Amino acid sequence: MRVLAVDFGDVRTGYAISDVTGFLAGETGVIASYRPAEVAEKLAELCVRAGVERVVVGRPLNMNGTVGERAEKCEAFAQMLRETYGLDVALWDERLTSVDANRILSDAGKKRGKQRARVDAVAASLILEGYLGYLRRGVQ
Repeated sequence: MRVLAVDFGDVRTGYAISDVTGFLAGETGVIASYRPAEVAEKLAELCVRAGVERVVVGRPLNMNGTVGERAEKCEAFAQMLRETYGLDVALWDERLTSVDANRILSDAGKKRGKQRARVDAVAASLILEGYLGYLRRGVQ
């Protein structure tokens, strides 16, 4: 099963699409838009083009596990994808993925200024990696 992971943001949204085996991240990228409807449309087009069967939207819970404003925005975005485009959408706890993505890019020697454009795609890859691992453990 091909899966599309989404790190939804106010200015940029990162995405990562699994390979056809559903085992590894393949294509990654960033959609630069602050309009959720435009981001949803572009993601729906990606789903059709790549044959994606499920979308996983990162849900950044607070560190204590509660739902904050950012998680609510992500939940509303996931609902828009379901209702507008009929996509199979799951939510995934993505606490600290952006922190981890920044660390990964820093460790790779990327300069902080140039890193900003890539961090969302790396965060989406981390969301995808976590979700695919969850599926491999046999839980769906």
